[in-house]
Amino acid sequence: MKNGNQIMAEALKEQGLTYVFGIMGHPVIELAVCMQAAGLQYLGFRNEQAACYAAQAYGYLTQKPAVVLCVSGPGLLHVIGGMANAQVNCWPVLVLGGSCPEDHEGIGGFQEWPQVEACRACCKYAARPPSATLIPTHVEKAVRLATYGRPGAAYLDLTATLLTQNVEENKIVRVAPCPPPPMSYPDMRLIERAADIFTAAKRPLVIVGKGAAYGRAEDAVRELVRSTDAPFLPTPMGKGVVPDTDEHCVSSARTFALQQSDVVLLLGARLNWMLHFGRPPRFQKTVKVIQIDLCAEELHNSVSSAVAVQSDILPAAELLTSALKSRRWRVDLHGAWWSELTAKAKKNKEFLHRMSSDTSVPLNYYTVFKHIQDVIPKNCIICSEGANTMDIGRTVLLNDLPRHRLDAGTFGTMGVGLGFAIAAALYCKEREPKKRVICVEGDSAFGFSGMEIETMFRYKLPVIIIIVNNNGIYGGLDKETFRQMQSSGDPTQVTPPYSLTCETRYEKMMEMFDKKGYFCTTVQAIQQALKHSLEVTDSPSLINIMISPQADRKEQKFSWLTESKL
Repeated sequence: MKNGNQIMAEALKEQGLTYVFGIMGHPVIELAVCMQAAGLQYLGFRNEQAACYAAQAYGYLTQKPAVVLCVSGPGLLHVIGGMANAQVNCWPVLVLGGSCPEDHEGIGGFQEWPQVEACRACCKYAARPPSATLIPTHVEKAVRLATYGRPGAAYLDLTATLLTQNVEENKIVRVAPCPPPPMSYPDMRLIERAADIFTAAKRPLVIVGKGAAYGRAEDAVRELVRSTDAPFLPTPMGKGVVPDTDEHCVSSARTFALQQSDVVLLLGARLNWMLHFGRPPRFQKTVKVIQIDLCAEELHNSVSSAVAVQSDILPAAELLTSALKSRRWRVDLHGAWWSELTAKAKKNKEFLHRMSSDTSVPLNYYTVFKHIQDVIPKNCIICSEGANTMDIGRTVLLNDLPRHRLDAGTFGTMGVGLGFAIAAALYCKEREPKKRVICVEGDSAFGFSGMEIETMFRYKLPVIIIIVNNNGIYGGLDKETFRQMQSSGDPTQVTPPYSLTCETRYEKMMEMFDKKGYFCTTVQAIQQALKHSLEVTDSPSLINIMISPQADRKEQKFSWLTESKL
């Protein structure tokens, strides 16, 4: 005889899953224990959302979902924010939610909630196994749907009665492990048409998206770019598919490149708000879009593409490269298009150099990031969140390897940073123990999940947390202004909504674990703190960097967020 707890744990193991992240409690206490007994690795978190962020980031890095375990009612509701992020971000994750006994439903059971219905809007598959014998069937389907096609979230509802149900072993349905997702190949007629359009372009541009990173298409995309000398732009998490330091990268001329290109090749990137929907004023009205995406429903979603190819990025990039090579076509590195891009990039780089050379106190963003970049290993995984912290950081902190930047992503979710960093640290521990994870947080963003630092200590994860502290959301107040405002009346009336407490000493959280954090106000202090932190290999480090509350990004010709014209 086996009960539902044992069957579930063994079914997860049989599907090749490795990690479980969560917070245990009624009715999944015994399930958590059974998971460890089955050989799964369990990490207990301090907040269910952070556990879900970690699980989905691990899924992105490995193409295999991790599991989130949560209790019924409020526990699952906390996870739903993470599930929505995974679904919008297209990362695989499997959520297991305990729920009240079936005979308590409808009469006010403990933490009773319509959980399957609540999850359906933010996942690809939501179900409640009707009996313990069928648990393996639903686990396999959940794993398959989370990883096949466009990845996303799956949810299984586990009632207390299901988990404690005892069944004979010979009645348990046996299910084979879910095979890896099949590779989708493009229609060669569309590839040839795309090659014709691309070679006719006077100002071509390649945009490399997160889908290319997830699809392990870096070698093919690099060959496409380098064999054609086409300029490319990465999306935030497309960074590193082709190195940021590659001569073909035109991130320093991003706005100009988007505005002036006449043909855009999209490789696993969506024309959503992050790319201004592919519409004017950021794009020309006459721009021709060649769209390559795994998800057929994404094709023609915002603008009508000249060519829309449903395919995995890897084979499509390889075949398109061959088609372009057969035409013996390259972009002239000394022609007008490259000359204009280079001139614009040079002007923007001069601004960055000028800003990052200003070491006066209080520091600005660019100086902080420049000196972080100078010290951290070039192959580290960078997790980042926060408004200006994340946006400015991606222009200065470089990635030369794919899947080495994790940030707020398509959903723009705050609170993801420490969960992402935990997943990245586990990934490195398994594969490259010497690789480091750097988690760069705004002070507001850190507040969403700061207690997960205890999780890092418990599991001996050497994440370096850097807080770029400007006393607020977007920007706060200087110390004297904050003091005067606090003493002038009711704080709820006089404290600006964007303001946080001035010069909060977040680094003192390290003292809870008999460790020392770092409070930095100068470049020299930042460099020393980073060097000391890089020597720590069995626990997290925390560096709190004060910058000017008025520090801001480079002035934008257009708003970073395209506004509606309705």
